[in-house]
Amino acid sequence: MTDLRTRIEALWADRANLDTADPDVRATVLEAVDLLDRGEARVAEIGRDGGVVVHEWLKQAILLLFPLARMETMEVGPFEYADKIPLKHNYQAQGVRVVPGASARYGSHLEPGVIMMPSYVNIGARVGAGTMVDTWATVGSCAQIGRNVHLSGGVGIGGVLEPPQAAPVIVGDECFIGSRCIVAEGARVDEGAVLGAGAVLTGSVPVIESWSGEEVARGHVPAWTVAVAATRQRTYPGGTFGMPCVLLIKQLTEGERHDKAQLNDILREHGATL
Repeated sequence: MTDLRTRIEALWADRANLDTADPDVRATVLEAVDLLDRGEARVAEIGRDGGVVVHEWLKQAILLLFPLARMETMEVGPFEYADKIPLKHNYQAQGVRVVPGASARYGSHLEPGVIMMPSYVNIGARVGAGTMVDTWATVGSCAQIGRNVHLSGGVGIGGVLEPPQAAPVIVGDECFIGSRCIVAEGARVDEGAVLGAGAVLTGSVPVIESWSGEEVARGHVPAWTVAVAATRQRTYPGGTFGMPCVLLIKQLTEGERHDKAQLNDILREHGATL
C-alpha cells in the first residue's frame, strides 16, 4: 500500500499535467478507489490520541478519478442516470439490505448488516455493520459512520473532498442521530451519543453542558451523552439574537443501550424529540 500511496501522491503533485488517456494512470487511481470500495482502506479514522487521522492520499485518489472518468448512461429498471461514477452492486453477497430507491456510489463501503432505506451513500464514505440509513438520509463523501448506528429519516451527513486534508464527519458506534439532523463540516458525534431531532452540528457550533452552562467543545458531541438543538443569546450592534448551539442534557452510562421509549421521555422533558 505504501507504493500505491507514493504513486497517487506523485500523480496528485503533477495533476495539472494528468494524462487522462494513460491506462497506467487510470489503473493506479482505480486500485486506490477499489481499496475504499472493498473496505480495505478508509479515508479517516480516530487515532490513538483521540484526534482524527485523515489519509489524504485516498482523498486525492477520489479527486483524480473524476477527470479520468467519462460520463455514461446507466439504466436501472425504468430509471436512467447519467454520471461519471458507477453505483455499487452485489449487495446480497455482501450481506447488505438495500430497499428500492436507495443507492450507494462505487468507492463507498457498506459493512455486512447495513440496511439502506431509500437513501444515498456517496463515494469515500464508510458505513459500519448493523447501521440503518433511514428514509431520505444521506451520507456525504468520505463521512465515516460507525457500527449499530441509526441515521433517522432525513438526516443529512455532510461530505468533504476538498481540501484533501480536511477532516470528514465522523459518527461513532452505537449512536442515534434523530430525524432531520444535519451533521456537517467535519463535526464529530462520539460513541453512544444521541442527537435529538432537528439539531444542526457543524464544526463551529458550540456544544454546551446544561448542568454547568459551560461550552465543552465546538462541533463535537462527547461519547454517551444526549444532545438537543438549542440557542444561546448573543448581543450584536443590531440587537440580541438566539444563535444555534447543541445542548447536552444527560450523561448516559457507558454501554447503555438506547431504549427509544426512554430516550423519548428524556427528550420530552426538554421539549425535544427523536
